[in-house]
Amino acid sequence: MKLFVPGRICLFGEHSDWAGGHRRSNAELERGYTLITSTNQGVYAEVKPHPNRLILKTTLSDGTRHGPYSLPMERNALLAEAEKGEFFSYAAGVAYEILTNYRVQGLEIDNYLTDLPVKKGLSSSAAISVLVARAFNRTYDLKLTTRGEMEYAYRGETTTPSRCGRMDQGCAYQRPILMTFDGDHIDVKDFSVPHDMYLVIVDLGASKDTRLILSQLNHCYPFAENELEKNVQHYLGPLSAEITQQAYQALRDGDAEAVGELMTRAQAEFDNHLIPACPSQLTAPVLHKVLNYEPIQPYIWGGKGVGSQGDGSAQFIVKDEESQQRVIKIIERDLQMSCLKLVIEAGKHVRKAVIPAAGFGTRLFPASKAMKKELFPVIDKSGRAKPAIMAIVEEAIDAGVEEVCLIVQPGDTELFESFFKTPPRIEHYNKLSKENQAYCDALLELGSRVTFVTQDVQEGFGHAVYCAREWVGNEPFLLMLGDHLYGSDEEKCCARQVVEAYEQVGHSVVGLKVTPIEQLSNFGCVTGTWREANSLLSLTEIYEKPDPEYAMEHLHVDGMDVDQFLTVFGIYVLQPQIFEFLERNITHNLRERGEFQLTSCLDELRKADGFSGYVVKGRRFDIGLPEEYRQTVIEFMGA
Repeated sequence: MKLFVPGRICLFGEHSDWAGGHRRSNAELERGYTLITSTNQGVYAEVKPHPNRLILKTTLSDGTRHGPYSLPMERNALLAEAEKGEFFSYAAGVAYEILTNYRVQGLEIDNYLTDLPVKKGLSSSAAISVLVARAFNRTYDLKLTTRGEMEYAYRGETTTPSRCGRMDQGCAYQRPILMTFDGDHIDVKDFSVPHDMYLVIVDLGASKDTRLILSQLNHCYPFAENELEKNVQHYLGPLSAEITQQAYQALRDGDAEAVGELMTRAQAEFDNHLIPACPSQLTAPVLHKVLNYEPIQPYIWGGKGVGSQGDGSAQFIVKDEESQQRVIKIIERDLQMSCLKLVIEAGKHVRKAVIPAAGFGTRLFPASKAMKKELFPVIDKSGRAKPAIMAIVEEAIDAGVEEVCLIVQPGDTELFESFFKTPPRIEHYNKLSKENQAYCDALLELGSRVTFVTQDVQEGFGHAVYCAREWVGNEPFLLMLGDHLYGSDEEKCCARQVVEAYEQVGHSVVGLKVTPIEQLSNFGCVTGTWREANSLLSLTEIYEKPDPEYAMEHLHVDGMDVDQFLTVFGIYVLQPQIFEFLERNITHNLRERGEFQLTSCLDELRKADGFSGYVVKGRRFDIGLPEEYRQTVIEFMGA
């Protein structure tokens, strides 16, 4: 298994993580708010299980190889190594915490590449800690969420002499996050930006004493006794909270200019309120020289210090990619300082949809011998009769996708093409009303977005999806069933709801529906922990058609009625890695009930990349069984 964990940089709210922690003693203090994002650099590793040892081989950012370091997977040995405070201590500390709470064997971790600079405020040690936590989680399927991985990384690092901040392990999210610190409680809200945003990180090549900075600032807590301490608490409390929350909104809006203005303001307020508390370190002449360096001003929106501040590193948000290159060139040429590119990347847009429509429809025989079940007629809310597949394609287009792939049997391509791509004979077209002529033209426009891919042999749902691999390419895609229709309870269609959930979390998402226990044998079922109550779930297991006993023991979700479960709605947004797991099953002939299924591969994708479920606000309508089809014909019009 290959893993990558980036570093992290604090964009706004430095020091407010530990400051918010002082609310344990003084509830009058403001909560801490920090905005962090992952770097484009990090640590890369190949991971495999080991029967009884923790083995780590590592590569530093200068390319030198170290190790292997090796320890028995025994709590005493791991704790003793963690307490030494050496490089291997971080991995040992995390392994100690995992072993204390889970029955696991060992790991062999080969950190074959590191392009993340160390000791530059980018949390290189936290990246290693998260890497080890994630390696245990995915190797032994511990069912930890990203938040859980972050917590074990933090607990592991605190077993070492290092005193990391609570925000350091935010690199686990690999995307921008807003963290809130209230005493011992932490809240994490991840988000995305609408388009790429460009930053430059500058290594000032000077020195600072982080421990002295933290010591002097902590003297101002938990209760302020003079004006200087009140100023520190004011900046790290309400003032920092205000600036950070405004920056959060500006990032979500993609407003780089506003982010730059807030960076400049944050630095000015930091200087005014905090320099007097530690003037020897926070006056930072090198930092301020770079921030105010005249030749770069035309290319930046703003800038500020990084991490604990002082003469360590600086960050700038620049106007565009070309400006990023210009700023780096100027600083490296004029000031002889090394720079790092940082791009906060927009989430990948879901452009493509895949709809398998290659089944025979055995449960609708003999009607399915006369007509493909996907062409069975339904009546939509406008009162228009249409084949079911057209309603499904329209749902996909309403979700915002640009292209649709129908998976069909080889002999059916002409049949589907005649509907989507062939105009009616002119004498028939002329008999249509003006309204229906316009609709006929719209149908051909819809058909121009449809591509047909054949499934030569019908060997299961997973096999059908795999047939679209070449067409999909290396991008996320919407997957919908060819015999399900959907009716939304809100303005957004059901598929759009799932796409937006994907855009929020940045990894694969499946639509979910609350289902009574007596119906579970008909559906895939999931469990997990709520990210947003009754709406967004971090999945810890995906299981195909469970019996009631298994569901009660393993699949119930906290907060739901005892006889209610979450089942698959029939809409997915999947990362392209799903094809790797499907290919493995097909290559090795790993079948379930005689076919290549999708559900087990979804669970493998969950282990490797994370997976969320979204409770869709709407209804699904099945046309795959006679009684269900009858109900769909009656009820879909009113959906």
